[in-house]
Amino acid sequence: MEHIKGFFGFLKSKSFLVQIGIAILSLLLFVFLLQWWLGMTTNHGQKIQVPNLDKLALADVKTRLETLDLQFVVIDSANYNPDYPKKSVIEQDPEAGDFVKENRKIYLTLNPSKYRDVEIPDLNGKTKRLATSILLSSGFLVGDEITYVKDKGKDVVRGLKHNGEDLQPGTKLPKQSTINFILGDGN
Repeated sequence: MEHIKGFFGFLKSKSFLVQIGIAILSLLLFVFLLQWWLGMTTNHGQKIQVPNLDKLALADVKTRLETLDLQFVVIDSANYNPDYPKKSVIEQDPEAGDFVKENRKIYLTLNPSKYRDVEIPDLNGKTKRLATSILLSSGFLVGDEITYVKDKGKDVVRGLKHNGEDLQPGTKLPKQSTINFILGDGN
């Protein structure tokens, strides 16, 4: 019982209350200093509006972002888009109009210089209809120039041409290349 009286007596003592007061003041001072330090080091309240970099070449992007104290990183090349200049910005993150702080990195996706190359599938013996859907799904265009050769299979693929030259399966051409059929005439 004597210990409990001593403990409650200590809680009411002047030295304990002084120690609690010092601890509370120290905590408040620490929080205030921490908040001040974070505000200074994180540029609290600073806003730089991200410019629109759409369709700009990398040299122009570099100039524009350096004047704003921003950096950029090229993260990818997308599928070729003929509506954009070669090697120009297609996408950016953060987007134009967003607010960032100085030295923030802007992540860019660029337009490649051409369509990527795709391998010509082996279509020999396939019907024109099936071969057309395979070529279209591979990203090629099917031309109107059809060459017929003597063959018992009517409208069966017997070869492919691109710019007047015969194509072999496995040859690589850029997407959106026009391919023409060599078909059997059915005789």
